[in-house]
Amino acid sequence: MDSQPPQSPADSDTRDAGSEHGATVAIEKHSCPACGAQATWNPDKQALICAYCGTESPYEVDPTSGEIREIDLVTALRDLPEKLRGWQAAKRTVRCRSCHAISVFDPDRVGQNCDFCGAPELVDYDEIKAPIRPQSLLPFKIDEPAARESVRRWFGSKWLAPGAFKKRAMVDRIHGVYLPYWTFDAEVFCRWTADSGTYYYTNETVRDAQGRKQVRRVRHTRWQRADGELDHFFDDEPIPGTQGIEHGLLRQIEPFPTNDLVPYDTAYLSGFVVEHYQVVLFDAAKHARKSMESKLHRLCAAQVPGDTHRNLRISPTYSSETFKHMLVPVWLLTYNYGAKGFQLVLNGYTGEIAGAYPKSIWKILGLVLLALLFILTIIMLGR
Repeated sequence: MDSQPPQSPADSDTRDAGSEHGATVAIEKHSCPACGAQATWNPDKQALICAYCGTESPYEVDPTSGEIREIDLVTALRDLPEKLRGWQAAKRTVRCRSCHAISVFDPDRVGQNCDFCGAPELVDYDEIKAPIRPQSLLPFKIDEPAARESVRRWFGSKWLAPGAFKKRAMVDRIHGVYLPYWTFDAEVFCRWTADSGTYYYTNETVRDAQGRKQVRRVRHTRWQRADGELDHFFDDEPIPGTQGIEHGLLRQIEPFPTNDLVPYDTAYLSGFVVEHYQVVLFDAAKHARKSMESKLHRLCAAQVPGDTHRNLRISPTYSSETFKHMLVPVWLLTYNYGAKGFQLVLNGYTGEIAGAYPKSIWKILGLVLLALLFILTIIMLGR
């Protein structure tokens, strides 16, 4: 495939109505072998645990569940096979009237507040097409107690946060979610051209304010045309499929190790919320292409000889483009402080944490005054 962006087919099965907004999904009940109650996945024990009788059910992935494979991107954009669609379980779909997130639950699960904004205004919603099913997932490795402790430490380290806020901490609102991600592979052959600059220096004689002659060293640039080519393989270029969590926060807790992915299995999801992708395949592929081209600019720039360069132009040709749809584990804390909302996210596999928090105007003013006092002290000592 050449350097043109992926083309949207007239009847694209990557633009179904159910993908316009986020969705949380609770799929397939895993019963406790002792009492029959719902067993949930325990990241610490890597097993299904019954919350009622405490029975532990060690779990192994079904070897017949299928291998994790890359799917041809061009073929999928033209006609996605029906076997890759749907959650393979009965479900009820609701939409949040506040943030418009779409949530999918087991039919017997009662209504609840929206997981992403907390609003209680959920109404029934009908999808036009079944969603593209994840082929793989990264299981939770950080359990809830460890996540809560990490959040407490994170709050405690924020000196600029209001004192009342740090006392509240709000760790009781943390909950685990599986977020949708797309990953893209591509072979790229890229030609480039640029102006290569080489520095050289000359001595110039000038006069100072007192009229005395001085010699100064002046840098110049000699420009000449340069060109080259680059072969590069992009492996698992990640594109978040969520719009319920700020992508800037997610970038701070990446990467999610794709080498540790396991085949999609609902046992890992038991007890956790799963979000339906909000960025459809076609749009994700365009985002991936832009990310790849940005990295190609940097790779080609490193090949330009000389000391500096300008007018770098690249001409990439893409081939063997494939994708995967996967789920990644995140501990999410969404809260309001005053009239403003904030999010904190923790990588459920590596433990990396990032978030936004309110800042005390008085502490900021105090910090500014302290800096001004330090500068004035330096000036006075200089005199």
